[in-house]
Amino acid sequence: MTGERDEIAVVGAGLAGCLLACFLARRGYPVALYERRPDPRTGTVERGRSINLALSERGLDALRRIGLDGQVLADALPMRGRMIHPVAGEPQFQSYSASGDRAINSISRGALNNALLDAATALPGVRVAFDHRLVGLDPATGEMTFETPRGKVAATASVVLGADGAGSAVRGQLLAYGLLTESLDFLDYGYKELTIPPLGGDFALDPDALHIWPRGTSMMIALPNPDRSFTCTLFWPTHGTASFASLGSPAAIERHFAEHYPDLPPLAPNLVDDYQHNPVGVLGTVRCTPWQANGRVGLLGDAAHAIVPFYGQGANCAFEDVVELDRCLAECADDWSAALPLFQERRQANAEAIARMALANFVEMRDKVASPLFQAGRKVEHALERALPGRYVSRYELVSFSTTPYAEVVRRVRRQHRLLAAVAGGAAALLAGAVGVAINRGRRR
Repeated sequence: MTGERDEIAVVGAGLAGCLLACFLARRGYPVALYERRPDPRTGTVERGRSINLALSERGLDALRRIGLDGQVLADALPMRGRMIHPVAGEPQFQSYSASGDRAINSISRGALNNALLDAATALPGVRVAFDHRLVGLDPATGEMTFETPRGKVAATASVVLGADGAGSAVRGQLLAYGLLTESLDFLDYGYKELTIPPLGGDFALDPDALHIWPRGTSMMIALPNPDRSFTCTLFWPTHGTASFASLGSPAAIERHFAEHYPDLPPLAPNLVDDYQHNPVGVLGTVRCTPWQANGRVGLLGDAAHAIVPFYGQGANCAFEDVVELDRCLAECADDWSAALPLFQERRQANAEAIARMALANFVEMRDKVASPLFQAGRKVEHALERALPGRYVSRYELVSFSTTPYAEVVRRVRRQHRLLAAVAGGAAALLAGAVGVAINRGRRR
C-alpha cells in the first residue's frame, strides 16, 4: 500500500470485529477497535453466556486467509455427527456427511475471541480501547461519543464499522437518525446453559458428536470442550407449563430432568445450581436495511443480520462477511462509498437465506431428528451423495462444508429436490405401466 490512510473505527471487539481489524490492517489501514466491555483476556466471563461455537468451513476459510486456522483448530474438538438421546433407549449417532469423515468443530467462544484479539493487537496500526460504550455517532462526520469509566470521550474516524452484535449501538444510532429500518423477530424460546463436568478425568459423553435431546416442543444440546467437560444449552419456551418459568424449586427441577432427560442428572452434579443461577438468553432474528449510510458508516455480522443459532452459522456467516467486505474493497480500489453498498448487494440475500435455514433447522433438531422417517431420509440422501459425488450434495453439507453462497444453497437444493421428484415420478409411472401390461397379459391368457 502507498500513502498514509485515515484511521478506521471498528465498534465491537468480538469475533467479527477482531477478524475485521486483522483484514483491514493487512490492507494497510490504521484501526481503532472500541469495545464496551473490559478486556476479556483479563476479566471474568459472564456466567452461562458462552454458547459454544460450531466452527465450519466458512469460518475456517476466513481464518486461513490470515494464517490463524491451525492455531484455532488446535483448541477445537471435531464433531462428526449428531448423537440423539431419546427419553428411553440407547443414543443413536447420525453422521453429518455421507463419507463420515467431515466434521464441524466445537470451540469456546471466549478462546476464539481471545485468539483473534491477540492477532489483531499484534498487528501494526491496530489499537484497542476497552470500556468504551458508544452513545453518540454522527453518520455524516464520523464523530463518536463513548461513555468510559473516566467519563465521556470523543473520537472521529473516516469510516465507522459496526461489528457490535445483535444489539448494535451503531445500528441504533443509524436508526435514531432515520437512516435505516429494522425488524426484530424474537422466538418464544430462550436458552440456558448447564455443564457436564469430566467424569473420572475423561469425557462423560462421546466427544466426537454434537449431542441432542429432542423433546418435541423443546430440546437440549451439548458440545464438548478441551477440558473434557460439555457445555449444554437448553432451548425451551419462555412461557407456559413446560417452560423456564414453570420450574422454581430444586425438587421441581430434579423431577423434570429425571422425567425428560433421565441420563443427564447423574452426569451433572451442579444441575440445580446451574439451572437456578444461569440467566435465560433471548433468541431472535435481526433484519435491517440499508447496512450503510453516507458511504462512511457500515454494519456487518450480527449488527446487520443476527440469526438464531440452530445451524451453527452465526460466527461463520459473520466471518464470511469480513471476507466479502475485503473483496469489495479490493474491487473498488478502497473506495468505501462504493464498497459498502456493493457489500450489502452481495451479502443481504445470503444473510436472509441462512436466517431462514437456521429457523427451519430448529424445527428439524427439536422435532424431526428422532423420527424413523427422518432418519431413513438422511440415509437415502447420503446414498445419493455417494452415488452421485459432486452432483447431489445435501443442504447440510453445502452449508457446513463448503463456501457455496447461502442463497445458492437454497436454489441448488430446490433443483435437486425437483429432479428427485421427477425421477421418482417417472419410476412410479414406469412401474405402473409395467404392472398394467402384466395385468393385461394375464387377462389375455
